[in-house]
Amino acid sequence: MSDSPTPLADPHLVFDPVTDDGPRDIVVLGSTGSIGTQAVDLVLRHPDRFRVTALSAAGGRVGLLAEQARRLRVRTVAVAREDVVPALREALADQYGTGEPIPEILAGPDAATQVAASNCHTVLNGITGSIGLAPTLAALEAGRTLALANKESLIVGGPLVKAIAKPGQIIPVDSEHAALFQALASGTRADVRKLVVTASGGPFRGRTKEQLADVTPEDALAHPTWAMGPVITVNSSTLVNKGLEVIEAHLLYDIPFDRIEVVVHPQSYVHSMVEFTDGSTLAQATPPDMRGPIAIGIGWPERVPDAAPAFDWTQASSWEFFPLDDEAFPAVNLARHVGELGGTAPAVFNAANEECVDAFLNGKLPYLGIMETVTEVVAEHGTPRTGTSLTVADVLEADAWARTRARELSAKATAEARA
Repeated sequence: MSDSPTPLADPHLVFDPVTDDGPRDIVVLGSTGSIGTQAVDLVLRHPDRFRVTALSAAGGRVGLLAEQARRLRVRTVAVAREDVVPALREALADQYGTGEPIPEILAGPDAATQVAASNCHTVLNGITGSIGLAPTLAALEAGRTLALANKESLIVGGPLVKAIAKPGQIIPVDSEHAALFQALASGTRADVRKLVVTASGGPFRGRTKEQLADVTPEDALAHPTWAMGPVITVNSSTLVNKGLEVIEAHLLYDIPFDRIEVVVHPQSYVHSMVEFTDGSTLAQATPPDMRGPIAIGIGWPERVPDAAPAFDWTQASSWEFFPLDDEAFPAVNLARHVGELGGTAPAVFNAANEECVDAFLNGKLPYLGIMETVTEVVAEHGTPRTGTSLTVADVLEADAWARTRARELSAKATAEARA
């Protein structure tokens, strides 16, 4: 084991900022997205355990946001887009009825950060992308338990997060890291030999690199087991998502990269495993449903009854495991490389990928061009800014540079393809 401080996520430690016996107050960031909508469903089914005090969303689905606000009776609603405030106010008025006061509305790029620091027990960060970094830091600085589904904020701001997070303050919500979190509860850190992160393999499992050349956005968005947003779904198809999870596992559990393994498990029943020094391997398994990991994130150390479906053991099933094809899917090895570099390198990797995925979805970059371009941007970035002098400004500067460079290279590739 390394000699670094206590891991960010430790199931043996409970960070409890509120000690009252009533429902646990929750803030949900990204409430109209995949994680957010499932979290709202979970809370509505367990009003004795949870109470949502504030919601945040980008602003593209104001009708749904207003409906959530009314059903949950929240105090505050936040949107990133200031231009949708009139539409949101109207939607809230329709939901609440004449004479009934509507929630406070916060708007602008810092709105989610404001509610992340508001008075509550737990902040569920379900925002997609590196824009979740500021809310993550705000929640930690305010002393809230952080249920973290926004892996990008940890990956791009790892040193910044580790500098302020207290033991037990972060509970992971990704299905893989929630699985590792639960399995790790069965032993001490000194007992751990290896973390085994499972991957579904996405829609292109078994294809060679040559067979991926003509993949379309429609192909990439057809995930066989999970229903996710477009960016995460494409990331799953390239296995960038798994690469990010390897970096996240290293940061959360303080396990060296050479002891974090990825295996392909198409059924997505086993969400990850921990191999211990005595040869035992503990696997956490449930049918694919994110409400289970969300319940761990917002309810730990207690379990939420019937949070998600369980297996029907009267039905036969087969569970398969395959080694990862690093040639067809180089994202995991590249992620290990940038994770070992540390500093601003993971931010560059993540930002370049987000831009390349956007270009691919808009027909401006071929599928194989995603990883080719990300690899080139990472190589051009060179030696990252690291050490205790790393600041939020450094991370944002690296992020912005990587996005600009990725767009330039994508445009160049498109022009060359059309020439």
